[in-house]
Parts: sequence; C-alpha cells; structure tokens
Amino acid sequence: MMLEPNRHFAETLLDSMSDAVVFCDAEGIIRYWNKGAGRIFGFETPEAIGQSLDIIVPEKLRGRHWTGYEKTMRTGETRYGAGDLLAVPAVRKDGTRISVEFTIVPFRDEANRMIGIAAIMRDVTSRFEEMKALRAAAAAKS
Repeated sequence: MMLEPNRHFAETLLDSMSDAVVFCDAEGIIRYWNKGAGRIFGFETPEAIGQSLDIIVPEKLRGRHWTGYEKTMRTGETRYGAGDLLAVPAVRKDGTRISVEFTIVPFRDEANRMIGIAAIMRDVTSRFEEMKALRAAAAAKS
C-alpha cells in the first residue's frame, strides 16, 4: 500500500513514535526533536530545538561524548553506524539520570560529508535497574 504524500507519512511516523527521535547537526545542535524525546527527556520541542546535546548528556560524560562526536563529523566514521545498539546514561530536564539504548543514523551531504546524526532512543531505566538488582542479589548469595 502506497501512502501519499510520502513526506506526510514520514513526518507522522517520526513525530508519533514513543521512542525519542533526535537529529543534531555537525556541531551537535538539536534540529529535530519528536514527542517521544519530549516524553523521555522532559523537554518540549521548542525548548530543545537549537540547544546543544549537553541538555541530555550527563556532565561527567560530555568530554568523551564530544570527542567521539567531533571525530565522527570530521572523518565520517563511527563504530556505531551499522545498527549497533548502544546503552548509555542520559539526563532528564529535572536532573534525573536515566538509561537509554539507541541506534544512530549518519546523515551526509551530496559530497558525502557528514552533516549530522539522528538517534533513535528508548528509555530502559527500569530494565537496567532490574538487572542491577539481580546482579547484586546473585553476588550476595555467593
């Protein structure tokens, strides 16, 4: 079944997903933020657009994050571009730390230069906490 126009389909799909969909330009400035991102991170779209990714990257991890991001933008290479699932801590607007899993989609211009990255993220905090509790219980038994 073909839905027309395709742009409307894509916009509806991205905006209505419960997962966060975030696109950042080469400088790490947020240019797209869907409703799922708002639900997960607590920032409404107008609050997030134009902001640095620092709004969701924990302060202690920012140096490492930006080193990797800048290298990817410069070289066009990433260890995570083949659909690999990443798990990292993130931070919500209220300061609460959460765990997210995500995949990335690199974006390139006509000359094959990196122009940004989209990330599709899911809050897995409850699963992370359950696994941590199970490991602690297993360690206490041994």
